[in-house]
Amino acid sequence: MRRSRFVGFLSSVLLAAGAALTGAATAQAAQPAAADGYVALGDSYSSGVGAGSYISSSGDCKRSTKSHPYLWAAAHSPSSFDFTACSGARTGDVLAGQLGPLGTGTGLVSLSIGGNDAGFADVMTTCVLQSDSSCLSRVATAEAYVDSTLPGNLDGVYSAIRNKAPNAHVVVIGYPRFYQLGKSCLGLSETKRAAINKASDHLNTVIAQRVAAHGFTFGDVRTTFTGHELCSGSPWLHSVNWLNIGESYHPTAAGQSGGYLPVLNGAA
Repeated sequence: MRRSRFVGFLSSVLLAAGAALTGAATAQAAQPAAADGYVALGDSYSSGVGAGSYISSSGDCKRSTKSHPYLWAAAHSPSSFDFTACSGARTGDVLAGQLGPLGTGTGLVSLSIGGNDAGFADVMTTCVLQSDSSCLSRVATAEAYVDSTLPGNLDGVYSAIRNKAPNAHVVVIGYPRFYQLGKSCLGLSETKRAAINKASDHLNTVIAQRVAAHGFTFGDVRTTFTGHELCSGSPWLHSVNWLNIGESYHPTAAGQSGGYLPVLNGAA
């Protein structure tokens, strides 16, 4: 090949390579930012009721700096952290007021929801104040609701999350069993305790089924709470607190850090 042709050929190759590299860099620059924001949704088990150290601006939602979402965000430093979980929330509340921060940049969503829909507070009130038969009847009513109505409510929440945060890994965390059975323990009868545990298991089963149907991850805290239920030697749940009734049957700070956080760490 003559020198002039060789020089021309070499120049063409270099120009083509430069154009390709420039194009690749431009394309790379045009890619959206990584989806690594974190949004924590849900009810009081996510907001951290019972853990103390509530963020004053959260008001009645009682979002705690000792809750598992707050602890996870502090340890992992996501690009953004939005904490909209709220005490007393039901599925409709999540849809109406908690999904605003979700978007294409959301990489992780966590939530616990469904217990209030099923009438958790009323079940516990009935079982604490009334007879074994009244407790069993109220538990049966709650379980019937969990079978008939809750699945559709959960589907609505999960679909809305996926629509608003298409890139997110979604972790739905369940509820603990409340009592260690077979122990001498002041308060509720063994019959009531067993019924409440059974209802919690039933709720977790239905939630896990709907979670799987949406391709999300279910975080089961019953294992981490084993040995730390009420009536154990080291409970991670508040019993009835007549001076602060809202904290009754909610995880303590140790329950959030030792029961919930490891599950979120393992599933996130």
